[in-house]
Amino acid sequence: MSKASDLKRITELRRELKRHDELYYRDAQPEIEDREYDRLKAELAELEAVHPELSLIDSPTVRVGDDRVEGFASYQHHLPMQSLDNTYSQDEFFAFVARVEKGLEVDGARFTVEPKIDGVAVSLTYENGAFVRAVTRGNGIEGDDVTENARLIKAIPKRLKGDSIPEIIEIRGEIYMRNEEFERVNALRSEAGLELFKNPRNLAAGTIKMLDRVEVGKRQLDIVLYGLGYCQPSVVSSQSEYHRRLGDWGLPVVEAFWEATGPEEAWQAIEKLDTLRNGFEYPTDGAVIKLDSFDQQDVLGATSKAPRWAIAFKFAAEQAETKLNAITIQVGRTGVLTPVAELEPVQLAGTTVSRATLHNREEMARKDVRAGDFVVIEKAGEIIPAVVRVLTEKRPADSEAFVFPETCPSCGTEVTQLEGEVAVRCVNIECPDQVRGRLEHFASRQCMDIEGLGVAVVEQLVSRGSVSNISDIYRLDYEQVVSLDKFAEKSARNLLAAIEASKRVELWRLLHGLGIPQVGAAAAKDLAKAFGGVRELGEASLEKLVELDGIGEKTASGIVAYFQDERNRAIIDALFEAGMNPKAPERPKEGEAVLAGKTFVITGTLPTMKRDEAKALIESKGGKVSGSVSKKTDFLVAGEAAGSKLTKAESLGVKVIDEATLLEMSQ
Repeated sequence: MSKASDLKRITELRRELKRHDELYYRDAQPEIEDREYDRLKAELAELEAVHPELSLIDSPTVRVGDDRVEGFASYQHHLPMQSLDNTYSQDEFFAFVARVEKGLEVDGARFTVEPKIDGVAVSLTYENGAFVRAVTRGNGIEGDDVTENARLIKAIPKRLKGDSIPEIIEIRGEIYMRNEEFERVNALRSEAGLELFKNPRNLAAGTIKMLDRVEVGKRQLDIVLYGLGYCQPSVVSSQSEYHRRLGDWGLPVVEAFWEATGPEEAWQAIEKLDTLRNGFEYPTDGAVIKLDSFDQQDVLGATSKAPRWAIAFKFAAEQAETKLNAITIQVGRTGVLTPVAELEPVQLAGTTVSRATLHNREEMARKDVRAGDFVVIEKAGEIIPAVVRVLTEKRPADSEAFVFPETCPSCGTEVTQLEGEVAVRCVNIECPDQVRGRLEHFASRQCMDIEGLGVAVVEQLVSRGSVSNISDIYRLDYEQVVSLDKFAEKSARNLLAAIEASKRVELWRLLHGLGIPQVGAAAAKDLAKAFGGVRELGEASLEKLVELDGIGEKTASGIVAYFQDERNRAIIDALFEAGMNPKAPERPKEGEAVLAGKTFVITGTLPTMKRDEAKALIESKGGKVSGSVSKKTDFLVAGEAAGSKLTKAESLGVKVIDEATLLEMSQ
């Protein structure tokens, strides 16, 4: 491949990985499996290795994800919370062990093996035995302070018991939700006509980040602890000793734990865990293997992304064979037609599966999937299952290839395929399926957060003709709502109150909810800060949009096209006529915007300021804070242990300043 094509692919991969990071860590709505995500990361790493000069151009800002959301204060970890590298085969695992033993110059290194819990990573801080703080992983350096919500988790003791308790210790673990609690919450939501959560991890992530503690208290969260962060003074010398000490202190620990010497013993423990994990009370998708000795861990150290002394072995995705009875076409909120396999129900990963995604027309054609085929479906964790291959040897003799529709199955409009896209689309903005999708997106927790306006309610409103676009939500009256199935006076008034309250959400939520192409939550926040209003954004030129850090030409073109559409402008006008009054980000007062037009990146540990304090200072003075260094960065604010961002800034000629210089510039 040419350098130009490699650069194009690198750009595509970085954009795609960034989107998946946001979906997983911030929205708790992942679209792909870990293995596919790791494959994309590996492809990017290979291309960047071939073209190291390109690795400095718009490199991804997040490698371990960032789960921070609006509404929570950030708190810096005493020691970073890194992610683990993943491995998927015995050969890859043995290669990891070989690297460890080579680095230590030993044979038969000692390891621990424990379950990999599919939950929300968290760090608990105890001072003199008293629980004082709970912080999510965040970006690895700092996370969201969720202490008040964590205090509602019964398994977290207020004080550690026993002896040998450090003055201060960070205890890492995973917040999760048991399957039966997940099913209980979803049953209640189903009765109320609300959108259901996809899996226990998503529900746990959403619950611990709720701002309403009363609602958090209505759900039963659990926690399991296994990792050590900062500890002063040191009281243990190994992971196995630490595991036993956690139990002595009265903390909840993993149900299974092995000590092993060398690769063979460790592999036997991994296989044993695989046979036991379905009986655990928490979702487990792999094994975590750690070098036991803390001294040896220190010898090996870590990369910027992950420790060299630990790895996660991901269990193979569960598969099942079944018959594909029919192929149906779903139309999403953006008009994309997605083929879906209607299956003979089959048990997979503990649930009954009757549907699986076929992704798109090109993927269907590549696999030659047909109605009547016997297929193998795969489901790792709780993500929507997919057809991975067709058992052509079992195909009926009279089988016919599937013909992808040329018209929308929802509204009959002729479909189109844009150049450079694999997606086939319906361009009719009034298409009923698109209307339903847009309304569900608009009302979702990630956008306007209208409690009570879930999938079932939207379906009724659209089928009855009560709403045809998002502005119609604000014209609903009591009689229309109370007449809906499963609604009574109280639930009707609650929904109308939630709709009324949504008129005063933050501006970025409205921008995200509008469904502007390529504009997710992160881009919406950038646009809200840059323009301060919907109409101001609508008047922005392509050139002005492209100047913004994080807004590429494709996104900018989509924004311009969106606001040029008369139908979209009419809907926006109707929203404001109905009383929509979103809260714009606070802007610095006149004469205080001394950093206006400047983009900063903060890295390392500053002498007196926490990172969120430095960020708040810069934004209060009109500046912008980005998470990655690029050619558009004006200043890198570097503290102790600045790391790779400092190296990149120096290579790009970005000016590097310290905290004192930042404070002086802000005067």
